[in-house]
Amino acid sequence: MDPNQQYANWQYRLHEIIFEADTRAGKWFDIFLILAILLSVLVVVLDSVSAINHAHGTFLLIVEWGVTLLFTLEYLLRLICVKKPLKYATSFLGMVDLLAILPTYISFFVPGSHYLVVIRVLRVLRVFRVLKLASYLGEASILARALKASRRKIIVFLITVLTLVIIFGSLMYLIEGGANGFTSIPRSIYWAIVTMTTVGYGDISPKTGMGQAMAAMVMILGYGIIAVPTGIVTSEMTRAVQKRVTTQTCPECMAEGHDPDARFCKYCGALLNSLSGEGVTR
Repeated sequence: MDPNQQYANWQYRLHEIIFEADTRAGKWFDIFLILAILLSVLVVVLDSVSAINHAHGTFLLIVEWGVTLLFTLEYLLRLICVKKPLKYATSFLGMVDLLAILPTYISFFVPGSHYLVVIRVLRVLRVFRVLKLASYLGEASILARALKASRRKIIVFLITVLTLVIIFGSLMYLIEGGANGFTSIPRSIYWAIVTMTTVGYGDISPKTGMGQAMAAMVMILGYGIIAVPTGIVTSEMTRAVQKRVTTQTCPECMAEGHDPDARFCKYCGALLNSLSGEGVTR
């Protein structure tokens, strides 16, 4: 077999395992990676407890370096199996993958210096490894498509809510005034937001009968408003589920959400990987 063709088949096979979850190997890779992510998050949580850190700090450090090396290898393999490594490296998930390994290396090169506080802050970013779950769970793509499809409705909804809280805040400022804690329109708008979202901190509340009547109306309205975005997103999610797609990722443009019988990317036209695991010929 031609060496170039053999390398291309190997690259496509590796891409199928790492970026897709429709194959047996891809599913096992995802499960292993999710367990590694959970382990890394658990290490971060335990390391923040001083008593545990004092008793098992060395062991936690070894586990952390083991997980970091594993994620480093995974990151390099991702760059190898895509045809445009720079595009993946500069994507959101690519940056998350990089941030998952950088803090540990930085702390290794600058131990005990005055930059230690900054490094501790950077190490907190390791928790965001859990964001990598979004690239492996098919349900996440459904949620993303639902949010994208409903963004205009949600924007209109937020504008409507913003208009209402401005109106209610201004009215409450006129009714209650500074003597009852409503010292300005912005503070009154803050009260309207807290009340309409049914949070109710209680740091500011109306004292007059008219103000309390308006507060009751805002509370009741808040219960109805809370259900609106839920209904919008749920409706779009139902449509997204009905439109079945696979986890195939285009090796050229990194786009997802292709139909089960798709052979070519619907965004750039590139040849997709074979879900059967057979070699790709061109």
